[in-house]
Amino acid sequence: MKRAATVSTPAPAGATAPESLSAYIQARFDDFSRSQKDVAQYIVDHLDEVAFQTAEELARRANTSSSTVVRFSQALGFEGYPELQQSAREEYRRRHATPTAGMGSGEPLFALDRNEFETSLAADHANVEETARRVSRSEVEQAIDAIAGAQKLIVAGTDQMAFFASYFRHLLMLLDLRAEVVASPSQEALSKLSRIDDQTLVIALSAGRPHPLVVRAMKLARHRKARTMAIVDATLSDVAKLSQTTLYYSSDSPAYVRSHTALLALIQALAYGVYSRDAEEYEDRIKAYRLK
Repeated sequence: MKRAATVSTPAPAGATAPESLSAYIQARFDDFSRSQKDVAQYIVDHLDEVAFQTAEELARRANTSSSTVVRFSQALGFEGYPELQQSAREEYRRRHATPTAGMGSGEPLFALDRNEFETSLAADHANVEETARRVSRSEVEQAIDAIAGAQKLIVAGTDQMAFFASYFRHLLMLLDLRAEVVASPSQEALSKLSRIDDQTLVIALSAGRPHPLVVRAMKLARHRKARTMAIVDATLSDVAKLSQTTLYYSSDSPAYVRSHTALLALIQALAYGVYSRDAEEYEDRIKAYRLK
């Protein structure tokens, strides 16, 4: 059987070849167009999926067209998408060549012939695990310190993120922390943004390309010397670049929407971290809530 030729990640003339496709994309990120940046973000954060997706599937996940995926591949120096995908597969194999230390060797969650329901659950399980691996303890401590010490909190999240912004506010309000939500470009939301000052912590929630309102909130916060935090599923996200503290969550999914299981786990863990700073102080409030 004929073996496929090994495809290496291209590098500009005179430059040292990067170790991986992900590293090469991140090094070139600022050179891409807006739609190409969407593809780049998705590949960097969802390499396991990209290694086995068609160009059409990748385009749908990255909210762009298959022609953009092909042009992006060529912009990196590949002949087309199949060559980029081969490079992604090589990086995927290198990542998974050695078992992760501490991982159990028990029975798999589901049989190999799992159905769509089981496949979705397995992806959510993997997302929580991947999120736990990528979030560092120092970043979490910084996030908890910022939340616990803020005089005012604004949680910005639009569309599908509006629900999680509202739920995060609910968790913080239970701890008697003053929090507001900005979820749409309404007059009320803009009024909340106008009150941002140096005593405010602005938390941006984002999936994929951030909404202009969320980016605006972060830029305004930076301008007014407020603290900023981003919770995102794309490490190259525009809001992450504007944030002092960034927490990443994995959102891989075989379904027609992104998975937000890890996001929900992350914000609940953050709220619990704040609670644990002074459990005795919060206990009476939480006990009263539980009795309702």
